[in-house]
Amino acid sequence: MTNHPFQIICEIEPPTRPDLRHVRHQIGTLSKVADTFLVPDNHIGRATVSGLAVAHEVEAMGGRSIACLNSRDRNLLGFRRDLLTAAVYGVDRFLFVYGGKPSAGSRTGELNVRAMIEEVRALPRDSAFAGVRPFRVGTAAALCPLPAWKRAADFMFVQVSFSLEALLRWREANLVDVPVYAGVMVLASETHARRLAAVIPDIDIPSELVERVTSDRLAGVEATCEQVLQIRESGAFDGVHVVPVARYREVAARLEHMLG
Repeated sequence: MTNHPFQIICEIEPPTRPDLRHVRHQIGTLSKVADTFLVPDNHIGRATVSGLAVAHEVEAMGGRSIACLNSRDRNLLGFRRDLLTAAVYGVDRFLFVYGGKPSAGSRTGELNVRAMIEEVRALPRDSAFAGVRPFRVGTAAALCPLPAWKRAADFMFVQVSFSLEALLRWREANLVDVPVYAGVMVLASETHARRLAAVIPDIDIPSELVERVTSDRLAGVEATCEQVLQIRESGAFDGVHVVPVARYREVAARLEHMLG
């Protein structure tokens, strides 16, 4: 059982154009239910506005942010640039991930998540970061045994799952003292289900849910919000990482109703 207040962390979509209006609408809509916003990093395989800039926008609108940084698209110099930018913007929480599988020849090969954590831990000895408040860093965890080095993180995001039982089994088998957030995602369609199955190892998407979303576009929203409540009631996690995809309006409305 966790002793931390239950947190709802909502993922928002950064823009692929130099326009923050859609981001602001997501923040304003989801702020009714979200404690924190996670800003992903080129996760759709296309260039987006910097997640650090979007995280700064979240903070400017009165929210709390976590900026996701992937090791796939960075070398060490680029990573240090991002940390300096974050310090200027006042962004101090990060989720470090590998990033999706790159196309041939597109990965820098210079960084991995473990090296990124080690680099951040060394910053207090770096004169360039004198006076900067310490960064807090999280890692992502698959539903498998947790590598020892990941326990050095300040918090942890568990991969998206549609099975509460699978999440609880992982939690029982991987005891850590840092906040742990379970991943839940709105299933939008049968096509979406096939894409998820292709990129997330060992994900179990109930066929009954796929059938429901095929005939009812809001069935995925309902299932996700029910899962959020079940995870909260289990007491096993410190919160959830909600990926609403394009259904953020419906997720905000349904969660606001369910949470009272």
